[in-house]
Amino acid sequence: MFDRVIVVDWSAANLPTSPTNRANAVWIGCHDAEGGAEWHHRTRASAEAQLVLLIENARASAQRVLIGFDFAMGYPTGFAARLSGEASAPAVWRWLAEAITDVENRNNRFEVATRINAAFPEGPGPFWSHPTGQSWPGLPFRRTGIDYAAFGLSETRAAEAAVPRAKSPWMLFNPGSVGSQSLLGLPMIHRLSQRPGVAVWPFAAPDAPVVVAEVYPSLLAGPVAILANGEGLTADQAQVRLLSKALYRLARADRLGPLLDAPPEAAEEGWILGAGHAPLLAEALAWG
Repeated sequence: MFDRVIVVDWSAANLPTSPTNRANAVWIGCHDAEGGAEWHHRTRASAEAQLVLLIENARASAQRVLIGFDFAMGYPTGFAARLSGEASAPAVWRWLAEAITDVENRNNRFEVATRINAAFPEGPGPFWSHPTGQSWPGLPFRRTGIDYAAFGLSETRAAEAAVPRAKSPWMLFNPGSVGSQSLLGLPMIHRLSQRPGVAVWPFAAPDAPVVVAEVYPSLLAGPVAILANGEGLTADQAQVRLLSKALYRLARADRLGPLLDAPPEAAEEGWILGAGHAPLLAEALAWG
């Protein structure tokens, strides 16, 4: 089904020159018939440049590639229409691509979140959390007091309900948060989606030469911990190595089909590739 699988552990880090092997940086893991490899990137821009090159090389050699990113590619139902006037995730990507600036990892994500929150006069939110010591009027530090029902929104997507440890995309800071990664990653998803032969699942059918999807590396938390501790790797590097390997093995065995089943809500909210299938991913790692 796919000749190569790439998994990207994205980062919202502000540091423009993160040291080699820094935990909170971008890691790209790849697995194909020749084995596996991982690359560390100090900036999001350099990571995106490598991904574009990998896509171009795959297209030139007529290879099919699956690329997974570890951030939410959509928001709870109703948000897209409130933000962009169009009930579709690609409309949100396009809006963010115009609003977000990100140069050498210096970005305006909290300013953009504050601007979005201001469009919800019903009360504070929906985005919340920021670094201690910073002040962003209109961007609450804590979740307390945000009434998602008043916005006609949910606090989480159906995907988070299917993967209980996954955090809400509204949460922008603190351990486990994914909101900032999404704000800084979705503009890239917009740019990649404009390239010939690229489809973003589940918003488009997974039959293009290059398929982009949302992943959740913590579905392999146990094996990741064992590998990281055993080889002295950061958790991020271990995650991209193992998840790309598991997905590649499932693809070559023609067993990715169940992972590509998504509920109706996914058409707007997106879905996590592998949600509900952690045992199958772990099983694939054990194959000889």
